[in-house]
Amino acid sequence: MRRALVAAVLAVLPLAGCGPAAASDHPAGALGPASAITSNDAAPTCRSIGGHADRRCTPGAINPQVTQAGIASTICRKGWTATVRPPVSYTSKLKQQQMRAYGDTGPASGFEEDHLIPLEVGGSPTDPANLWPQPRAGAASAAAKDAEENALNRAVCNGRMKLADAQRKIVADWVG
Repeated sequence: MRRALVAAVLAVLPLAGCGPAAASDHPAGALGPASAITSNDAAPTCRSIGGHADRRCTPGAINPQVTQAGIASTICRKGWTATVRPPVSYTSKLKQQQMRAYGDTGPASGFEEDHLIPLEVGGSPTDPANLWPQPRAGAASAAAKDAEENALNRAVCNGRMKLADAQRKIVADWVG
């Protein structure tokens, strides 16, 4: 019975926009099963709990161009994130789709299309598996996460933390 239920759920998830996508849909290095939220359905298929993105829908993805050996010329170089940040025309459209998938209500201005693994620690700039609509208000706001992102960037660039450890840490529990 349990196996049948798991099989049924796995069969339905791709239709809901939260199941595993084809391997070619996302770059190598995603920290979890790649998934893109592109559903236009009105019913929410994802859920944010306590400031965390839904790992089924937003597992995170890394930028394969950012490596531990190359941090001096990428994430540790002042202004580098501006060179890889996706255009607003891309993130605005994706934010609308993901807000529907997450069941987020209210104006789009109340949310930031945030990188789960931030650009500051080598997150993928454009992979939908790394982007989600994060609330701008509340204890787990986008501003609060920004502070953690900057602290992790400093730790990596100062040699106190490895790049991969910073990526895992922000995905595991940036709130805590």
